[in-house]
Amino acid sequence: MKKIASFHDPTYVTGAPGFPGLLFVTQRAGKVMVVEQGKKQPRPFLNISARVTAQRSQQGLIGLAFPPDYKKSRRFYVQYTDRDDNVQIDEYHRSKPTYARAASRRPVLLAPEPDGYADHNGGQLQFRGRLLYSGIGDGTDPGDALNNAQSLDNLRGKIIRIDPRPSRGGRPYRVPRSNPFVGRPGRDEIYSYGLRNPYRFSFQPVKGAPDRMLIGDVGQNRFEEIDYENLRFARGGNYGWDAFEGNAPYEASGPCGIFCPNGDTPDPGNTLKPILAYPHGPRCAVISGYVVRDPALKRLRGRYLYSDYCGGHIRSFKPRLGGAVDDRPVGIKTPPGRFGGLMTSFGEDTSHHIYTVTTNGPVYRLAPPRPMKHR
Repeated sequence: MKKIASFHDPTYVTGAPGFPGLLFVTQRAGKVMVVEQGKKQPRPFLNISARVTAQRSQQGLIGLAFPPDYKKSRRFYVQYTDRDDNVQIDEYHRSKPTYARAASRRPVLLAPEPDGYADHNGGQLQFRGRLLYSGIGDGTDPGDALNNAQSLDNLRGKIIRIDPRPSRGGRPYRVPRSNPFVGRPGRDEIYSYGLRNPYRFSFQPVKGAPDRMLIGDVGQNRFEEIDYENLRFARGGNYGWDAFEGNAPYEASGPCGIFCPNGDTPDPGNTLKPILAYPHGPRCAVISGYVVRDPALKRLRGRYLYSDYCGGHIRSFKPRLGGAVDDRPVGIKTPPGRFGGLMTSFGEDTSHHIYTVTTNGPVYRLAPPRPMKHR
């Protein structure tokens, strides 16, 4: 592990196409910080703290994504919880490589928070080509009380896919015609559904086959799950929440007892099953990562990295459509630091270096161990 820098409550780290010397780190309260040539810059790249609510642990500025044409277009996107607890996606434009004005904001999409709830906001933004994917949680706890994840009438409990550029008709974004519910009942923006809280997800390019999507879906009381599908099956796919938690039927039990609703949601049929599900205790919330493509990490190349909010130990497996193969610890635990710290995210830059983020501030890059010096 190589320490990059420390930040105030960081949530995510990523790179930007065309700027290999820059690294961008989101802070939960609403700032995007920049590391230039290995040095943390004092001025934020973007500061939207006035728009962001971060009063609860699942709120704040959580997502950041740069499109492939970022060097020319200068536009980029953030996902956060606003002052009314809604999930908001906005577009901003950079003024300089290390600075973007908050006044350049253009609202793109809003997913309203159900009244009385403020949890399960998802957070991941990820480009694949010119299309932007976003993970948005079901918005209610416990047990998806409003049955949002199985409903196709709202964006909660979904992976959505849009072209975030304004449409010719004046809408703030475009909907790809190939989205599964275009021309059918359901919101056109939906790509996949039946998810509880798809906090982090990523894509895996596969030579000679459709790309694949890996989703870490945070569980309720019993199981955490990682989903893995090629995009052909993920398109319009139902991942089963809240009929299922992991591979098991969801049971209205646990810490909330009889107050856990929707424990008898019927099996909708033809649901996509996780390739890995693990029980709670001591782990509690999956942190989804990436399939390693960094050539320096030779022993991990082609393996998928993940962790857990309550553990911090990094694990890996070989992702296969039929199930995870050789799931085991990597032998790395994110250093706790002076004030402790919990694992909150992985990140990847444009050179495929992998990073880890912890609540107490440090951001680390995974690096091969240094050879021992012989005396």
